[in-house]
Amino acid sequence: MSQAPSPIDWDRAEKVALSVAARRAPSGTRNSSPGHRDVDDWGPADRDVAPAAVIEDAIATVTGLRPANGTAQVEFVDRPTWIRANIESFQTLLGPIMEQWSDKLPGPGSSAGSVTRQIAGAEVGALLGWMSTRVLGQYDILVGRGGRDDTVFLVAPNLASIEQRYGFDQGEFRTWVLLHELTHRAQFNGVPWMRDHFSGLVQQSMAFAEPDLNAFTEAVKSALRNRREASQHVRDGGVLGLMAPPEQRAVMAKIGGLMSLLEGHGDITMTRAAGSLVPNAGRFERILRERRRNTNPLSRTIMRLAGIEAKLNQYAAGVRFIDAVEAIDGPRAIDRCWLHPEHVPTMEEIRAPRLWLDRMGATVD
Repeated sequence: MSQAPSPIDWDRAEKVALSVAARRAPSGTRNSSPGHRDVDDWGPADRDVAPAAVIEDAIATVTGLRPANGTAQVEFVDRPTWIRANIESFQTLLGPIMEQWSDKLPGPGSSAGSVTRQIAGAEVGALLGWMSTRVLGQYDILVGRGGRDDTVFLVAPNLASIEQRYGFDQGEFRTWVLLHELTHRAQFNGVPWMRDHFSGLVQQSMAFAEPDLNAFTEAVKSALRNRREASQHVRDGGVLGLMAPPEQRAVMAKIGGLMSLLEGHGDITMTRAAGSLVPNAGRFERILRERRRNTNPLSRTIMRLAGIEAKLNQYAAGVRFIDAVEAIDGPRAIDRCWLHPEHVPTMEEIRAPRLWLDRMGATVD
């Protein structure tokens, strides 16, 4: 019996992503990265980047979190390497769900099934290609290459483009980006239950999804009937948020609360841990915040539909939540979140921090 193919043509996704990345890359950066290298091999300019161990010490001082399996592996990569790594991550994370979906789609010999797989691959590839020209750094919790896992990527040509455009000091800026990504590693590697909890929520969310054209059609009809509600769903979760049934939206709200916490905590930590490592951290933050605010309309539409705008909103919501919690209950009050999955705030609590403090039994004046 032949095995049903994945609902996504991953080879197609890679080809489309590489093509989009090549077309959308900022002028002068298409070949500025020499490929996939470790920090120590990158060249003299990159030796100004603070060592990962030093950055992790600064993060541990601020947060109390330290990764359980040693110092991070940091890799400078080009866009094709980033694309391939993320396709591998998607395949790892979504593998069990893809197998379930395969049973509901036309078989390998079906022309309809082949077209559906290619369309899905092209859509995933177009998004990855676009993102590959914008992402600066990424903590990868899923992919292990050559026996390594917990890799932190820095996408060299994108960093170089920003540094050249705004006159940023290369070593400082890359250290600043690493502060955020290594904080995520501390969260996932320093909190024993975090990795499984996150993966479980994603699997649970995807289990409610159906690869069904009729479901998409019904979602569009519903959106036309209630445009205000549909707009909120798109803001919260992109097209997936629009198509999700109520049960899936409930899980997506849990994921949203967790990601708001992690992203807000990452932003606050990178600011507090910067210190003498990144004297210009304030300038970097102001300029990149202004850059996001001035994103062109087409890019903003893509970001909204793909759920990327929701992710950016999570940064701001998470920062507001942590600031409010600390103002009410003192410094490091947020540390309660790392004790148990049930302590993670919901999206409702992110928006109303006193609800979370009440649930945690904190003393509120």
